[in-house]
Amino acid sequence: MTATVGHGEQLWSRCDGCEALLYRKRLRRNLDVCPECGSHVRLGAPERLRQLVDPSSFAALPDRPDDVDPIGFVDVLPYPHRLVAARAGTGLPEAVVCGTATIGGHPVALAVMDFRFLGGSLGCVVGELITRTAERALNDGVPLVLVTASGGARMQEGALSLMQMATVSQAVAALREAGLLTVSVLTDPTYGGVAASFATNTDVVLAESGARMGFAGPRVIRQVTGRDLPEGFQTAEFLLRHGQVDMVVQRRSLRARLLVLLAAARSARADRRAADRRLVCRPEAVQLMPRQPAAVSAGHSRVGLTALSGPATSDGPDGRVGGDGPPGRLSDVPDGRAAASRSDGVRGDGVQADGVQGDGVRTDGAQAVAVQVDGVRAGARDPWDTVRTARHPGRPTTLDYLDTAFDGFVELHGDRLGADCPAVVGGLARLGDRYVMVIGHQKGHNTAELVARNFGMASPAGHRKALRLMRLAARLGLPVVTLVDTPGADPGVRAEEQGQAAAIAENILTLSSLPVPVVAVVTGEGGSGGALALAVADRVLMLQHAVYSVISPEGCAAILWPDSSAAPLAARALRLTAPDLCALGIADDVVAEPEPAAHGDPEAAGELLRRAVLANLTPLLDVPPATLVRRRRQRFRRYGAARTGGAGATVGVVR
Repeated sequence: MTATVGHGEQLWSRCDGCEALLYRKRLRRNLDVCPECGSHVRLGAPERLRQLVDPSSFAALPDRPDDVDPIGFVDVLPYPHRLVAARAGTGLPEAVVCGTATIGGHPVALAVMDFRFLGGSLGCVVGELITRTAERALNDGVPLVLVTASGGARMQEGALSLMQMATVSQAVAALREAGLLTVSVLTDPTYGGVAASFATNTDVVLAESGARMGFAGPRVIRQVTGRDLPEGFQTAEFLLRHGQVDMVVQRRSLRARLLVLLAAARSARADRRAADRRLVCRPEAVQLMPRQPAAVSAGHSRVGLTALSGPATSDGPDGRVGGDGPPGRLSDVPDGRAAASRSDGVRGDGVQADGVQGDGVRTDGAQAVAVQVDGVRAGARDPWDTVRTARHPGRPTTLDYLDTAFDGFVELHGDRLGADCPAVVGGLARLGDRYVMVIGHQKGHNTAELVARNFGMASPAGHRKALRLMRLAARLGLPVVTLVDTPGADPGVRAEEQGQAAAIAENILTLSSLPVPVVAVVTGEGGSGGALALAVADRVLMLQHAVYSVISPEGCAAILWPDSSAAPLAARALRLTAPDLCALGIADDVVAEPEPAAHGDPEAAGELLRRAVLANLTPLLDVPPATLVRRRRQRFRRYGAARTGGAGATVGVVR
């Protein structure tokens, strides 16, 4: 149905569901729900707030972040021009309205997305605002309510928009650890990166009647599978039947359902406070207590004893372990080289001990290799050529690297829920003298292998297998190494029925809290949320000819250009190469490849990867679990837009 508008609107509206002609005032009195067929009109954020919160209780968050254009994106229009048009069309500064309010007298922090603003897309400012809302909920000790309406991550901000999935998810994880209720309300439509993160990793997920939600949209699924979609596919009722939401709620009942949830949470929190007060009053309780690192549902690898008022552990300003210098180095480091200071005054990460980066050359005996990642690079390749190299069928797969870079791999199968996805492999292996848990996407080298492995596109079972192995690693105290090479998560009908979005969301949330070191390596394609599901890590490495992007160049071109033939232009605009990702602060190291690329000498590529992983993992091994988690969260917290003092700054661009 055509959405209602404000002053100056026409007196009549035609319902898109039943085509009835409706008096608009009558429609508004019925909360913008057709009285004839029950079809729900899409609401803008201001009207949604008026329907949900107590009158005059909403207070917007102060200090909206400054605009960002982190990659200077231009398609047929420059990105800033699109922002100006969206503001003129909606009267809103961004695609979300955030603040505090009361619902039935219960205080909440809430964020309400508005699909009218660039399709409710998740960009750096939107991610920053929702994260601030979650942090406000944590600070105030109140529940968080998220109302989602989005087509996914914002392509015009490249991989930084993809990072917002992790940034917001870890803020939700902090609320989970604090015992504060989080609720998402799915409205029509909720897709892509929003569906695969904070829309589905909250404590309770409500779906408004008429809402549609999924990781991949219907058009994409039809194009990929060539199949007609089942009737009612991805609707609220479909989601309920497949166990992906807690309830489907008519709009007239939505406020009442939220009120019940908020009342229950408030009562339980009051009971916990009373129990805590009784515990503190007992003399035997004021002793030593176990120090708990940030929670992970699988348990913790190490638990020590500490006094209640023990000293805090200091971290670098950007959350990097050991205060590492700027990213963008080419990793070609021999075994055993740690990041600790050396007698020559240079740390093992190639940064001088006084904090000034050297000449970018790392030496190993007589061999020296240099790569510059900002500005014009010597011998720079066209990004579209890099995309094609990353997809080369001869490129080493995860199983190839397990054979060349690791020793004694023992594969562990299955998600323990009835399936074993062949697109994800994982298990125990030795790296040097240490066991690690290795998890990676598996493609293949010929058509039969690619089909058998679903082209490296993980199903929900694949993500849940990875999740099981992450949690096992946490219980055993083993570091996790992930190898990322996927065009994206499986976009099929069955994947949607089995909860693809929620499976990705849970992986992202769990990795943000995993109390063991995590090193991720993008070895080929790093495609969207399917890649991020294995890449929320302490260190993120990229092979020299790998790519990492919020969307494929072909998909971006089909949406923002006249047709998909503009894919080479989109590849250049998306800033998806390894040097680009280092310049943006998303990747830490570029791992050298043998000439002409990894597929030319897989054995040498495996050795280079082994050295790089060892060099980046070694400094993490002695970091306490709680500090690891805190630094990892600091890392992803900076991928957004923030206000520093009186001036705007783009967070996450490290040069």
